[in-house]
Amino acid sequence: MASFTLRVNGEPRTVSVEPDTPLLYILRNDLELNGPKFGCGLAQCGACTVLVDDKPVRSCMAAVSTVAKGRITTIEGLGTVDRLHPLQRAFIAEQACQCGFCGNGMVMSAKALLDRTPRPNDRQIKQALNGHLCRCASHNRIVRAVHRAAEELRAAGRRGAAVRATGPPGGWGPQARGERYEQTPPAEASPPNKEMRP
Repeated sequence: MASFTLRVNGEPRTVSVEPDTPLLYILRNDLELNGPKFGCGLAQCGACTVLVDDKPVRSCMAAVSTVAKGRITTIEGLGTVDRLHPLQRAFIAEQACQCGFCGNGMVMSAKALLDRTPRPNDRQIKQALNGHLCRCASHNRIVRAVHRAAEELRAAGRRGAAVRATGPPGGWGPQARGERYEQTPPAEASPPNKEMRP
């Protein structure tokens, strides 16, 4: 056993575990952060994705000893029920998550993309999400949700709002201004998984 002090969602968290323990097990079992999901255990599906120093990492295969010095962000660190991150809001508005199992990984990798590419095109979004599996075939909605979040983040920047993980006072976007956030009706049937590939 070894003691590690991890910086998770901006807070120090100390755990005593074996150095080769997968980060996912610590997040879920020790820290009770259940956003990252156990899908394949082989870093193939993307459900366990978290950000380490703002880069997507498959936590099911990342030994705690290899990420202990990094800044770890889970989906719980992006926003709250009262102050959703624009990506979370957009996924809801576009009805991008059906069963929700892939949602964590999709959102976290999209967050990394938007941090480095504020105005991504379809190809860039598909490349960023290519390693994520969605058995519900919601790919078109997911791409639209990333575009929608990108637009909201750019608008927040134009208004001079601070684009932070917790959002500005009162939350993000139209709801924060007392406006109705329109729900997008279900779109046409999404294509097979191969359509997510660029």
